[in-house]
Amino acid sequence: MTDDDCAVRIDGLSVAYRDVPVLRNVTLSVPAGAAMGVVGPNGAGKTTLLKAALDLIPRLTGEVRYFGERLGSVRNRVGYMPQSVSVDWDFPATVADVVLMGTYGTLKWGRRPSRESKRAAAGALERVGMDGFERRQIGELSGGQRQRVFLARVLAQDPDLFLMDEPFAGIDVASQRRIMGVLDGLREQGRTVMLVHHDLSTLTRICDRVALVNVELVAAGPIDRTLVPENLRAAYGGSSMDWAGADGGRE
Repeated sequence: MTDDDCAVRIDGLSVAYRDVPVLRNVTLSVPAGAAMGVVGPNGAGKTTLLKAALDLIPRLTGEVRYFGERLGSVRNRVGYMPQSVSVDWDFPATVADVVLMGTYGTLKWGRRPSRESKRAAAGALERVGMDGFERRQIGELSGGQRQRVFLARVLAQDPDLFLMDEPFAGIDVASQRRIMGVLDGLREQGRTVMLVHHDLSTLTRICDRVALVNVELVAAGPIDRTLVPENLRAAYGGSSMDWAGADGGRE
């Protein structure tokens, strides 16, 4: 796969916390236009993989390229939706404030959001079904509503690549359906999605490719050829019954 065909290329990425290996020599490519789920047991390093790839935490070894370039050269093409548990929900911001943050990468220093940015934010809120909530404080929202607002923030950025950490964790059925619908739309537009996910039973509904991770990369590729018993056993251990509710927690 050439860089022109690849939205993300991770080569030899290793991360350790206090000398304890969390990821070891992970090499992984995500083709442009693909939807790849990153799955594995608790503590496997899935969230760490996204954060290290985005330079949010230091890595011991490894190189990461986005569309063939370093992150700093194409940052406006890469959107990131963190885990909801990592967000300070007591921060005094409205829904509109949060979503407009997604457009800040296009603003010059000291400039206020333009009408175009506000239209992008409004359109993003409409896509996730949160229009009408613009003046609501984020701390007043339910878990599913919060996830939709943070998805809208990334949508307002209009990136080519969406990196999402547990977008379906702890949300209601209505929010799950709405987010799935947005992901369907992104795939139809040819955008690339790489998301950490914990529910193997819904993975095929969301993604066409999968990366199985447990400190090391166990396997990666199209779901039908990768999500097979021998790879699941190598990633999770145990019997097939253990995989049904795999990784119901967080890292």
